Amino acid sequence: MKKTILLTCLISLVLLPVFSIAQKVSNPLLQAGPMPGYADMREALIWVQSTRTAEVYAVYSDLTDPKFTRRTAKIKTRPEDAFIAKLIADSIEPGHRYSYTLFINNKPVKLPYKTEFATPPNWRWRSDPPDFTMLTGSCAYINQPEYDRSGKPYGSDYQIFTGMASQKADLMLWLGDNLYLREPDWNSWTGIVKRYNHTRSLPELQPFLASTQHYAIWDDHDYGPDNSNKSFVNKDQTLKAFNLFWGNPATGTSEMPGAITSFQWGDADFFLLDNRWYRDPDEIDNENKTMLGQKQLDWLLENLVTSKATYKIVAMGGQFLSTADVKAEIYSANGFNTERQKIIDFIYKYNIKNVVFITGDVHYSEMSALRQQGKPTIYDLTFSAFTSGSNTSGESWKNTLRIPGTVVMEHNYGMIRFSGPAKARKMTVSCFNADNKKLWEQEFNQE
Repeated sequence: MKKTILLTCLISLVLLPVFSIAQKVSNPLLQAGPMPGYADMREALIWVQSTRTAEVYAVYSDLTDPKFTRRTAKIKTRPEDAFIAKLIADSIEPGHRYSYTLFINNKPVKLPYKTEFATPPNWRWRSDPPDFTMLTGSCAYINQPEYDRSGKPYGSDYQIFTGMASQKADLMLWLGDNLYLREPDWNSWTGIVKRYNHTRSLPELQPFLASTQHYAIWDDHDYGPDNSNKSFVNKDQTLKAFNLFWGNPATGTSEMPGAITSFQWGDADFFLLDNRWYRDPDEIDNENKTMLGQKQLDWLLENLVTSKATYKIVAMGGQFLSTADVKAEIYSANGFNTERQKIIDFIYKYNIKNVVFITGDVHYSEMSALRQQGKPTIYDLTFSAFTSGSNTSGESWKNTLRIPGTVVMEHNYGMIRFSGPAKARKMTVSCFNADNKKLWEQEFNQE
């Protein structure tokens, strides 16, 4: 028993990052969060991490009926799960908004910002689709000097998350490189968890985490080393950590493992792809070279052709449409263009309208559109980077499908608003910088 207690204490100290000090003043048992994860019509998830073993639950109330109050089941956090609890609110209704209070060891956690979540409305056959807003972006590097490269810090402008919280969006979609595993991290469970802990505990991030539903994909830096592919030996552990630290719906299947999932919100279907698990090495030439793997590719195409949603949103790490002839994380580079063309041809063959790719990775932002006479338009909305170093060469990349005026080479995030009556929906896309200034806005009607 003494050995078990000692081990628990040692693991707790290993997991404790410097950022938790500010939180410990008022909440000594709260490490990070709370953060709403997925929200469906009858169930929602609330993620939270404690500093050590503790009993955790949440009490939630309907904002339209304060007399309606329920409690999640109690969960005892454990060191082997990084002291993380995933609380399920299972007494909720479609289209409602709820406030929630976190309890640790039966004591309420008082936070200086709102803690709320919402459920998607049950609108079909009843009304026009609901208007809703989502935020998105990629590449969040949080400095830790003892493990960073020497020289100018690579991460900055953490205040971007404060601006994102102020938007009060309905949901947030993280587009990968949501943290940056370093050399001491990616080869061990201890290193992986410590990196997640360090990033997730950033003080500027906490109000944003608490304020809306969060969904995520990953890319190379939260999967493994830079430009990782299917050969990365420790991908089972990085996938385990990804699933532990995010609140997605169930990811992958027994026949198709990976950080792959889907969800619905309003009249949009979201398909979240894994561009690392099955990826062939960039350096190998192969006639049937794949980024997604055949099973995931089939899964995507079958979902696109059967989707009844107005908008089909496909999230993946690297750019899909860009035609830039550079050795970068874009589909047309490094020998993956054949698979890219298969997806485009399938969309054209079955006349699948309003397919929108949302991508990141390249450390600058832009919009691309593929328009052909008599064919549905395909969009690619790239938003990068939150806090990582900017790509100041992005505008010089010769992307022939770029929408003029949309290149941003400073820290930024994207906002997408879906609005309008049925059969006349529109998508309004905006880009904001780290100081929450709107840099551009584009509006597109549904086809």
